[in-house]
Amino acid sequence: MGRTLAGDRRQSKRRKSEGVVTTATIQSLDQDILCMIFAFLDFFDLVRCSAVCKFWNTIVSKSKLLQVFYSKQQRDSMGISNNSTCSERSLKRYLEEQAMKHNRLCLQEGLIDINQWKGHSVGVDQCRMKMGLVLTGVGDKIMRLWSLESYKCVEEHSVPDMIPVVDFDFDESKIVGLVGTRICIWRRNGKRSIFPTSEGTFAKGLCMRYYDPEAVVGCEDGTARVFDMYSRKCSRIIRMHAGPVKCLSVSDDQLILSGSSLGSITVSGILSDQRVATLRSTDLTGIRSLCHHASSHLVFAGSTAGYASCWDLRTMRSVWETRVSPNVVYSVQHLRNDSSTLVVGGIDGVLRILDQNTGQVLSSCIMEGNMVSSSQNTHGCPERRKGRRVSEDIRIDSIPRSARPPITCLAVGMKKVVTTHNSRYIRLWKFNN
Repeated sequence: MGRTLAGDRRQSKRRKSEGVVTTATIQSLDQDILCMIFAFLDFFDLVRCSAVCKFWNTIVSKSKLLQVFYSKQQRDSMGISNNSTCSERSLKRYLEEQAMKHNRLCLQEGLIDINQWKGHSVGVDQCRMKMGLVLTGVGDKIMRLWSLESYKCVEEHSVPDMIPVVDFDFDESKIVGLVGTRICIWRRNGKRSIFPTSEGTFAKGLCMRYYDPEAVVGCEDGTARVFDMYSRKCSRIIRMHAGPVKCLSVSDDQLILSGSSLGSITVSGILSDQRVATLRSTDLTGIRSLCHHASSHLVFAGSTAGYASCWDLRTMRSVWETRVSPNVVYSVQHLRNDSSTLVVGGIDGVLRILDQNTGQVLSSCIMEGNMVSSSQNTHGCPERRKGRRVSEDIRIDSIPRSARPPITCLAVGMKKVVTTHNSRYIRLWKFNN
């Protein structure tokens, strides 16, 4: 303990000597001085400053600088010379549009920094990311929640009776896991509960999606079982496929989407238990991964033959289909509010950025072989590497396997992607402008 405190003091002194700006330094600046400084910034830099901390965000909001910038840009673009100010709703929509444009630009063209750290004692192949945290597990029967700012484990949850974890998800208060043939809930305060034996068991579960207050489990017998998190009962059993349910997605409008090893996607209603439609890809191979975009109503899938496909739920028709890899696509994901880019990863280990609307591969990324810095696996200090973009024409076999370990799962955030590789390491890709 003494060494840790001494080390923290030395680190604090080093930061001060190096001129690192701390939270205390930021908050010691007078608000009027900060307003004067902010007035010299352009629109995008001002938005970035508003995201630094609550103190700066409050100052930027009260100063109305963003509203002034936005109103001026609207007048210039439309040739209007009045002095009307924008509504809060229109400003928020504009800021989100600009953020998504910047995110796409960084994913498509930005420099790539890769930080990786040893997260588990054996191979881990699942990850979920929310609120600046990433949850990893499946492999060593332990789930760990990591801070993407410090790379430190902030929570650790063990699996009861050493039963293997199949799938999981989390929110602000709890972690929901598919454990063997049971549903298990870990409260973020440390308490754990398991569904009663009569309600919580089922045929072998292969995947799970949690959408509060319900968890949906895809089973080997072709059914999807819906569990209520509060009553802890199985409320519905829905027949989805003749074969195993390999992947799931749950939409905001109460639809369950499931992919099968037979190459079809079934769309069913959670409340009505009725099959709405069946979507099929032209390659007729197994569906391995699914995700759904709420605002655009598009469904994306990855197949065992390396295809990425898209359907529109409003018409139930195919939009595009692209073979992005010679091998299995294990994971397809997008940022929640981003309607332009899709991130794809699979057995060939290449991280690909696709256009959501056309299926065009915008960029293909791998890790450079040389290490930029090493921490000798020091806790909270990841190995730092560089990523590089490769041409789609390159022969995958010519790229060393060390630069492209299989991507078993990925999670997408703003200008970043977290990947797992069925190894002990967790990898964070940062895309910078």
